[in-house]
Amino acid sequence: MAMASLYRRVLPSPPAVEFASEEGKRLFAEALEGGTLEGFFNLISYFQTQSEPAFCGLASLSVVLNALSIDPGRQWKGPWRWFDESMLDCCEPLDKVKADGITFSKLACLAHCAGAKVRSFHAHQATIHDFRNHLLTCASSQDCHLIASYHRATFKQTGTGHFSPIGGYHAGQDMALILDVARFKYPPHWVPLPLLWEAMNTTDDATGLLRGFMLISRHTSAPSLLYTVSCRDESWKSMAKYCMEDLPSLLKDKSIHNVRALLSRLVKSLPANAGNLIKWVVEVRRKEEGGSGLSNEEKERLILKEKVLQQVRDTELFRLVCELQFAKLPCCGCSWSYSSDDDSLAQIAATVCCQGAALLTGNTISKDGFCCRETCFKCVQVDGDELKTVITGTAVSGVNEQSVDMLLPISPPETSVCNSNSSNEVVKYPSRTDILTVLLLALQPSIWAGIEDERLKAEFQSLVSTDNLRDDLKREILHLRRQLHYVKACKEEPYDDPLPQSL
Repeated sequence: MAMASLYRRVLPSPPAVEFASEEGKRLFAEALEGGTLEGFFNLISYFQTQSEPAFCGLASLSVVLNALSIDPGRQWKGPWRWFDESMLDCCEPLDKVKADGITFSKLACLAHCAGAKVRSFHAHQATIHDFRNHLLTCASSQDCHLIASYHRATFKQTGTGHFSPIGGYHAGQDMALILDVARFKYPPHWVPLPLLWEAMNTTDDATGLLRGFMLISRHTSAPSLLYTVSCRDESWKSMAKYCMEDLPSLLKDKSIHNVRALLSRLVKSLPANAGNLIKWVVEVRRKEEGGSGLSNEEKERLILKEKVLQQVRDTELFRLVCELQFAKLPCCGCSWSYSSDDDSLAQIAATVCCQGAALLTGNTISKDGFCCRETCFKCVQVDGDELKTVITGTAVSGVNEQSVDMLLPISPPETSVCNSNSSNEVVKYPSRTDILTVLLLALQPSIWAGIEDERLKAEFQSLVSTDNLRDDLKREILHLRRQLHYVKACKEEPYDDPLPQSL
């Protein structure tokens, strides 16, 4: 039986003016002469049509991230690193977005986790004058782009909530150029800015919050090298409870008189899945594309990751956490799961192997996931330098098979600051000890203000302060703090607080 189908829609005009019409061309030429189409050419160079009816948010974000030349740090297909809708799944599973779309706050969370600098405004957090000024700034620059969340009915269009990038602004007639990512439905079009504001000042039934707009730009330096917050993992719930309910009472315990005792209590009381909140970033490539060595680009990124890893291990906090982890008595009853680092690494390798295979084959939505058949470690020589470690794995899904390489940063074991008397040597690869250290550094500094003993408070705050960190690690920790803030924002809707300036 034939299925009913549609071929495009007629754009209601007025109120919209089709981009390719004579009037649309005139508006474009005047705006171009006025300097308020500076961002248009980058956006149109990387423009794409949403691949699913509910992927308007993901498509808009992909366009903007690529227009800003933000490197995703992982491969899309073949050897290419590129943002695609299928890669934007850290804050919401793709199958859920495919069915229900994505909310405003979660799209902002996605943009941040993808490495962008984000400022988001629900309609009640700004005025039409603020919006006009922000759009004018973005339209006059190639370094910032604006994504609008609006209701189509305001423009007499079919459908409900929608996301699209704004490609430019005509100051003389106060009109905005919507680059509609649903090109199968409507072409790009100009709309009166007051009407766009009215369309954004509508309520999203999924959240009960007003829609709005977000400003997306790039950081001056890479936001994350080795660590990232796992937005999909539900460990944020137990960590939120731990920080809001358990920690305040723990910090008031007057029987704790020194940093070692406080750290011991912190480690023992951590939720069992706390380590899942922070992940270390693994670079994956097809085995057949890697050859026998590393490219200069891969080598440079790996060296930077190794630098961050070593800076973690050079901290006094790592030394103390390491001693606690391997001491027999203090950690024997920890709820924190301390299996061996080798076991942890093998499990991570198997998981990443499967995820990498799914990503490289484009099988990110299928329920028939990959399982890892084998992994092994090998060392490769890099231009006469020291050997670098690569994990090789083979993942299978039905009759499909994919071999992948995972590039692994290392830290020289002889420089480890862990207690030399320990019977367990700290491995040179990223480990649970590193993750726990980074997690404690990434928690909001205000948490530790609850320590009642002033001397202990000052000593512990100094231990976890970013002021004492080297630059690369400091940037990493501040990025994790921002990620944690956004995860909280998108997981706990409604949420209206702007990002703290201290981050």
